[in-house]
Amino acid sequence: MARIEELVHYPVKGCAGTSVRTAEMTHAGIGHDRTFMVVDEAGGFRSQRNDPRMALVRAGISADGARLALGWGPGQGTDGFTPLEVEVDTGGPRLDVTVHRQPFVGVDQGREAAEWLSEVLGAPSRLVRVPEDHDRRVGGLTPGTSAFADSTAVLLASSASLDLLNERILARGAEPVPMNRFRPNVVVSGWAEPHTEDRVRALRLGTAELGFAKVCVRCVVTTVDQARGAKAGPEPLRTLADYRRAHGGVAFGAKFAVTRTGTLAVGGEVEVLAWEDARDGDPDLAGAPA
Repeated sequence: MARIEELVHYPVKGCAGTSVRTAEMTHAGIGHDRTFMVVDEAGGFRSQRNDPRMALVRAGISADGARLALGWGPGQGTDGFTPLEVEVDTGGPRLDVTVHRQPFVGVDQGREAAEWLSEVLGAPSRLVRVPEDHDRRVGGLTPGTSAFADSTAVLLASSASLDLLNERILARGAEPVPMNRFRPNVVVSGWAEPHTEDRVRALRLGTAELGFAKVCVRCVVTTVDQARGAKAGPEPLRTLADYRRAHGGVAFGAKFAVTRTGTLAVGGEVEVLAWEDARDGDPDLAGAPA
């Protein structure tokens, strides 16, 4: 039986994730996921693509979303950066921001957060929150919405997919990679076949339901060591290129839209409600492992 192995949310886009035992699944994904975003002076989002040190910025959000705590490093507060806690501002000044050239609006979170992030990342930065009236539409086989995620609300990956990848990485004499390189929201265990997530079209997690949007094409962030905040490539992209080419890149995991909100928990059953029809398979995904 397939079960939820791990649930992770990322309160600040691009920064470290936080594993949770239970979660509320909103239409925009796991509660507080990518609600905040770090932007540069021009309003462009900061990413581990260019700022791998973001992996060491750890954010904790209160259950009611009213307070945000920022810390640095695995132990938080190490390396001379004192942890910072700020009151979340939902009505402050609005800034024009962009995510992959798409224009959005963010609510500025003030001077303290901006100064702290600028010092930690070594470049002028500001922290913004998704506004209450944020109305974003994302496409895919199942359309949906999200906060400041790259696209669809939920990224799901299976432990079987990672096992196959690491077998192949080890076979070429390289070091295996942990699941956190892929920054998933939901990790599923118990599926016998790798990349089963690519074939799921609808599933139930607790009382929440998700619909398949698309496979997840991976970028250079997967080569960042999340524990060190530094690039450690070329894996896993090099090995994925051997057998998981898709849409001009390589794929690992799948993106889902939330079709029904609800609660879910680690250990809960993963119930597949619909599977891929042979006629709607992805002709651009060379994904069947040899």
